[in-house]
Amino acid sequence: MTADVLPSPAASAGGADRPSTRLATRLAFLVAGFALACWAPLVPFAKHRLGVSDGTLGALLLCLGIGSVVAMLWAGWFSARHGSRPVVIVGGLGVALLLPLLAVAVQPLTLGLVLLVFGAALGSLDVAMNVHALVVERDAGQPLMSGFHALFSVGGLAGAALMTALLSVGWTPLAGTLLGTVLMVAAMAVVAPRLLPSAPAAEPPRLAWPRGPVLLLAVLAGVCFLVEGAVLDWSALLLTEGGLVPAAQGGLGFMVFSVAMTAGRLGGDALCARLGDRTVLTAGGLLAVAGFVLLLVAPAVWPAMAGFLCIGLGASNLVPVLFRRAGAQTAMPPGLAIAAISTTGYAGVLLGPAAIGFVSQWAGLPVAFALLAALLGLLPLCAHRVTARPA
Repeated sequence: MTADVLPSPAASAGGADRPSTRLATRLAFLVAGFALACWAPLVPFAKHRLGVSDGTLGALLLCLGIGSVVAMLWAGWFSARHGSRPVVIVGGLGVALLLPLLAVAVQPLTLGLVLLVFGAALGSLDVAMNVHALVVERDAGQPLMSGFHALFSVGGLAGAALMTALLSVGWTPLAGTLLGTVLMVAAMAVVAPRLLPSAPAAEPPRLAWPRGPVLLLAVLAGVCFLVEGAVLDWSALLLTEGGLVPAAQGGLGFMVFSVAMTAGRLGGDALCARLGDRTVLTAGGLLAVAGFVLLLVAPAVWPAMAGFLCIGLGASNLVPVLFRRAGAQTAMPPGLAIAAISTTGYAGVLLGPAAIGFVSQWAGLPVAFALLAALLGLLPLCAHRVTARPA
């Protein structure tokens, strides 16, 4: 094991790393990705059902992000004070039971409220499952975080594929979401008894701004999430406006990016154990930057797809490593540190598309993507500081 991968504090964790706790953690990540992805194919149906404009729909979609960000602050405090187990259970069951309501809401206000609560459940689950994952990983004494995050990606691919397939063969949105709920509740029934028991801790501050090394980790996480959101929202337009693919094939870039990110995370733990967090941050950041350069200069579709492949592989393990380093720092309780990083990340997802649009309108979409590459360059530049041992 390399010097910058965390050692095992097995004695203090009380045997947290067991097959059952690993399974529970993986399923929690799977449920989170699955729930979010099940909602995405329902958006056009919601717009048609409500008869709203694109502007109103955008405001409604913002409710999901707002609910997530607000809940993350609470979930970080609660997990630091009472443990992550109750938050994982409530968050997981929350997204499962709320999903069908997203398919039947017939008023904008109703859908906005449901999205707000759905986002709160998802944000709470996001923080708590990462806190739980840190405890399991630290007891294992080896990298596990990339594998856990890979299950989020797998859940996303499975949720989107299942819901799209069901809707394509004539299932109603309500029927599809009810099946999704059954699957997620079944998964949570496996998760709940296998989670680590909650342990009372010293009273942490209810709201703590990121400080010390956590501030840097939060900024870097915001950059990573900004890049992921930009590829999701703007990659199709970059390809089609550049004349590389027709409109019907605009989603190819994000598809290649998603598959590459999932594959990279599945092998990320072994990579981190072999090379160390510092090398993974440095090499991953440089590979992602190179992918952006290849994408921006590509004269044809295949070099562009190679660019998306490099971006996905390079970025795949950046966020898992940043979460792991949040567990290594001593400036803040891990629960609050995870909440700070997650909140900043979601802020990047929320504000990023608008910022990209503004830059694109001012200087063009290629310039906006070039700025993303420059921001990603912060990861290799800061890798040494991020992975330094706490004093």
